Amino acid sequence: MQSRRKLRFRLIVSFALFGFGLSATFAVAALYVRARVENQLITASLESDVNQAVENKHENPDQPLKSELIDAWLWSDRTIYKAPLAWQNLAPGVYDMQNQGEQGHPAHYKLAVSRKYGLIAFLSYDIGREDLGKRQLITSLVGAVIIFSLLSLGIGLWLSRKVLKPVTELAQRLRGFRKAGKAEPLAVHFADDEVGELARALDEYSERLTAMVERDREFNSDVSHELRTPLAVIASTTELLQGSPDLTEKISERLKRIERASRQATELIEALLLLSRAERRGPTRGETTEVGKVASDVIESQRPQMRGKPIEIELSVNDTVTVNAPASVLSVALTNLIGNAIKYTLEGSVRVEVGKGRIEVIDTGPGIKPEDAERLFQRGVRGEGAGGSGAGLGLAIVRRLCELYGWDVSMRPRSDANGAIACIVFGG
Repeated sequence: MQSRRKLRFRLIVSFALFGFGLSATFAVAALYVRARVENQLITASLESDVNQAVENKHENPDQPLKSELIDAWLWSDRTIYKAPLAWQNLAPGVYDMQNQGEQGHPAHYKLAVSRKYGLIAFLSYDIGREDLGKRQLITSLVGAVIIFSLLSLGIGLWLSRKVLKPVTELAQRLRGFRKAGKAEPLAVHFADDEVGELARALDEYSERLTAMVERDREFNSDVSHELRTPLAVIASTTELLQGSPDLTEKISERLKRIERASRQATELIEALLLLSRAERRGPTRGETTEVGKVASDVIESQRPQMRGKPIEIELSVNDTVTVNAPASVLSVALTNLIGNAIKYTLEGSVRVEVGKGRIEVIDTGPGIKPEDAERLFQRGVRGEGAGGSGAGLGLAIVRRLCELYGWDVSMRPRSDANGAIACIVFGG
C-alpha cells in the first residue's frame, strides 16, 4: 500500500536510521581504538618497567623492587620455587592472566616477566580497574547512541514536516480546485524550487486541459446543432409522408421504421452529449420515465433486427418501475442491451422482465464466461462470436450512462440454460 505515510515516514525512518547507524559506528570504533591503544600502552609500559626493575636490582642489590602502580616480585634461579606455580616457567614477556588465587592477585591482570643476570622479576598490573572503565565507557556510549538516535528522530520529524509542507499545500490547493470547480494558477504561491517547478508544470497542464475541454464543448455544441437539424427534417418529412392517403401498407411500415430510427438517433445524440459534458450529477430536469413503456418501445424498434431468425421477444412487466431520468437515456441503454441479446441469439427467445426496481434482459444465446462479464463493459471489447460490424462501444456507453444516474448494470451467464442475463438495478 503506497500511502502518504509513505514519503514522510520514509524520511523520518531514514534520519533515525542514519543517526543510529552513525552514532553506533562511532561507538564501536571508539571502543576498538581504546582497547587497541590501551593494550599496546600497557604492554609496552610493563615490559619497560620489568626490564628496568631487573637492571636497578642488578646495579643496587639492596634496593627493594616496588612500584606505586603495580605489584612487583623478584626471585633468583634458586628461589623461583617460591613464585606461583603458573609463573615459574614463563618466558620473558607480558601475559594476560586470569584469577590465579595466589598471593592476593586480582581476578584479571597482566603479568610482565623478565629474566636477566640470574634474576627473575614479575610485575603484576590489575586490569580490573580498566575493565570497570571500559564498562563505564560502554554505558556512556550506549547512552550517547540512544540520545543521538532520538535526536535524529526529532530532526527527521521536524525536517519531514518542513520539507513536505509545500507538497501538502500543493495537494490542498488542487483539492480546493476540485471543490470550487475551476482552476487557478498555482506557481505564484510557491518558491522557485522543485515544488514550484511542479506547480508550473501543473499550471501548463491545466491550461492545455482547459483549452481542450473548451474545444470539445464547442465541438459538441456544434455537432448537436448540426445533427439535430437534418434529423428534424427527416422526422418532419416522415410525419408528412405518413399523412398521405395513398400509402401502401409496405411503404407505411418502412416510414415507421425511418421514424423510429430517427428518434433513436436523436436520443443517442442527447445521451452522448450528456456524457461529453461530464455532468456527473445526472440532470433530470424534472423528467420521470416509466421503464416498462420505454422497454416496449425499444422492443418494437428492434424487431426489424431479427431478420427472420426464429426468435420470440417477450416483455413481462411485473411492477411499475419509474426512474428520474430522461427517456432518451434509458432508451439508449435498453437499445444496446436488447439489441445485443437479439444479435447474439440465433434461435430461442429474448425475454425482458421489469420489476423490483430493475430490468433484466434474458436471452438464449451462446452465453458469456463469468470471468468475462465485467470486461465486456470496457471500450473496444466485443463478445465471443460477435458477428457483423461494431466497435465494441455499446456496453461501455451503457456503463457510463448508468454511472451518471447511479444505476448498477451487470452481465452474468444463465445458470438454468445457455444464454446471458443483462441487468440494470435502478438506484433510489
